[in-house]
Order: sequence, then C-alpha cells, then structure tokens
Amino acid sequence: MRVLAIDTCLAACSVAVLDGEGPVVSASEPMDRGHQERLAPLAQEVMARAGLAFAQLDRIAVTLGPGSFTGLRVGLAFAKGLGLALDRPVIGLGCLEVLAAPFAGLPGRTLVLLPGRGEAICHQVFEDRVALGPPVLGPEAELEALAPVARILGAVELATGVLPGAERLALVAPDAAVAARMAVLRQPGPLIPLYMRAPDARLPGGRLPE
Repeated sequence: MRVLAIDTCLAACSVAVLDGEGPVVSASEPMDRGHQERLAPLAQEVMARAGLAFAQLDRIAVTLGPGSFTGLRVGLAFAKGLGLALDRPVIGLGCLEVLAAPFAGLPGRTLVLLPGRGEAICHQVFEDRVALGPPVLGPEAELEALAPVARILGAVELATGVLPGAERLALVAPDAAVAARMAVLRQPGPLIPLYMRAPDARLPGGRLPE
C-alpha cells in the first residue's frame, strides 16, 4: 500500500511516503508558522524522492490534533483536497497517538503531553497500543492521579513538578513516517479536528474566522 502522511498540527511541517514494505521517505521542517506556504512544495519533493506520482497513492493520512488552529486546518484541508481529487480515502490520526506509537510494546504506561489553552495541559495515557481515554485538558496537579507512568513524551517541561520517576522524552511534533505506517491498518472515519489553541488569523475588525 502506498500512503502519503501529513502533519502540520504542532511545531513542524512533516510529510512521509510509504511504498509497500519498503523504507519510508520523509521530510520534516521545524516551524510555528508558514505551514500553508511550505506543505505543498514539501509534499511534491518527498513524492519525487519516493519516485511516485500522486495518482499512484492508495490513501492519504493526516493528523487531526490536538494542535494549533491554523496549522491543523492547513494539513486537513490539503489532505481532504488531495483525497477528493484522487478519489482516495483520507485517514485521520490523533497527534498524541502518533507520538506514543513508537513506544507500544514497552512495559508501563506512556503519558503524552501538549500545551493546551491558557495554563491547561492536554494529556492522554496509553498502555501498549491502547489509549486509556480521550485527550484531556487539565492543570499540572491532575497529572499525579495518572501514576504509575513509565515515560512522559511531548512537552515534558509541562510536568516538571510531578511524576518524578518517569522517563522523559521531549518531542515537538509527530513523526509522519509513523503516521504513514499506522494509516495502513486504520479504517477511514470522520475527519474531526481537535483544536487546542486559538486561531492565529483574524478577520477585519478583530473577528475570528468561523
């Protein structure tokens, strides 16, 4: 199966192409803004390196958040537009589950953290390949109730005062190569974005886009 995976939810613009059982071709560029200008050229570059035309894809994968309003919408719009043009299914994946996926099979629980709205922390806990609940917004103090946790991923600086025995791995964005592999086994479903930050863009007069 040939899969193009896209992530623009957090602090990077990432694209990966999986061609059957072969190695994944991928590229990722750190950025907080500018996903819209960079995503299409980056996808073209990665497809060229993989030696594939877009028409040869079997499906497209895209992360659905939690993430920034603008970045998330850029990736989702690109994936949906490409899927519609090619008549291919689009697979949605959560950022937190993509971050946790490489650690599936290791003993103990994995806690993934992202900045939420204001002072809140977005978190989700995984054990092996299973999420123990949906993403949750809450204060740092609530993380203590999630113990025992073997490892903390993502924005680990948000949990400096809790769960001191856990291994900590700072990750700024999901790996699109991991998302591509996950999408092979995932069935298409509703593409519902999960926003955790306010939109960056505003309409004339300061109104937020609907």
